[in-house]
Amino acid sequence: MELTMMIPSYWGRDSVTGWKEGDAVYDHPIPTDQEGTLGRAIRSIGILRDKDFRLVVLAVPTSPEIENEVEDIVKRIVEENTPAAGVEILVFGPSHLKSVHGLLDMDGKKACRELLSLRGYSNIRNMCLFIPHVLGSDAAVLIDDDEVFEDPDFIGKVREHIGQEIDGKRIYGLAGYYLQPDGNFYVPAPQDGWAYYWGKQIQMNKAFEAVIASPPRIKETPFVFGGNMTIHRNLFMKIPFDPYVRRGEDIDYIMNSMMFGFSFFLDNELHIKHLPPAKSHPQWMRLREDIYRFVFEREKLRHQKKVQGMRRLSAEDFGEYPGAFLKEDLDERIKNASMLLSGEYRRNGDIAGGIEALKNMDVAFKEAVPSFDPFDHLVELQRKWEKMMIHTSHDELAKSIRETFINAEKSAEP
Repeated sequence: MELTMMIPSYWGRDSVTGWKEGDAVYDHPIPTDQEGTLGRAIRSIGILRDKDFRLVVLAVPTSPEIENEVEDIVKRIVEENTPAAGVEILVFGPSHLKSVHGLLDMDGKKACRELLSLRGYSNIRNMCLFIPHVLGSDAAVLIDDDEVFEDPDFIGKVREHIGQEIDGKRIYGLAGYYLQPDGNFYVPAPQDGWAYYWGKQIQMNKAFEAVIASPPRIKETPFVFGGNMTIHRNLFMKIPFDPYVRRGEDIDYIMNSMMFGFSFFLDNELHIKHLPPAKSHPQWMRLREDIYRFVFEREKLRHQKKVQGMRRLSAEDFGEYPGAFLKEDLDERIKNASMLLSGEYRRNGDIAGGIEALKNMDVAFKEAVPSFDPFDHLVELQRKWEKMMIHTSHDELAKSIRETFINAEKSAEP
């Protein structure tokens, strides 16, 4: 089985300039004047016993203004750390994407452009599916650059189960899990009153207890970690990530897959160490991003229709997490959590933060509610994606796309 490991690496402007209006928003993009975590992730590959795979690093800038600089930085980091990794590594960035767009234009498939982008989490994940596809891989292994491998048998465990059958179902979606810096897979319990009420960490740990901590080793899962998931060709040829999902695109992918009849399975021995930089966004903003994702996904469930070949789902199909945030009491949960958070801000003298926390209620009932039918959108998105993937399977076009970035890397070698 041929595997391609995909690692997206997010980069922002230098530390002095910081974020500018119009830049893409990611959790912790690396300033271009810092080294970041990518090199550490690549070096950790060296411990893996099975190195029979290709690694592609996506160079993702927050702005077109720093595209060339980001590509140069990522290429340098890859060149410096490839010997320690011991595997073939390619870099794919904005310049390569422009070439791919050009090839599609010449092939009369300009409409495919909108499906291939390096801006936004879901679009980045879709590139993590498209590239293994044109490289002819049987599965895509999705990893993040703020992680390190600690299990020498990680790839062996992926090969052991992806594409295999269990309980009459094929494993086309395989999830692992994160180990926190302390070596535990549970997330820290909430310390603030509003967070305790909101209950995200509590529900996540309940889900982890039921799926990760419990036998059997391989079982169906309602959640997945975007930085430790493997997607088989038979799944990624049909199901894309939804670009309208701002955060939580990994769990939304499970929802999309389940609606089209695919299950995800979690291996409770398939882990990776997660060592993210400190979060810089305020609490009200983190809550707001949760609101956007859960409201969108609840609306997708609400708008389901009878479509041949699709399965109708409910919040109960998603267990303790994310199921608890897809139910009809979500509005009440958002309202009370926002008020509690606002009160905490005000008690600490942060009036502006308190106001933003209260705005989350308006966001939940207005901005976060899609102006379109998210279920109909998914059905149409799936149709377009599958059509594009089949079209780019044609030998000559796939070869041209492969050579676009493979040759670009070779020409950049000294």
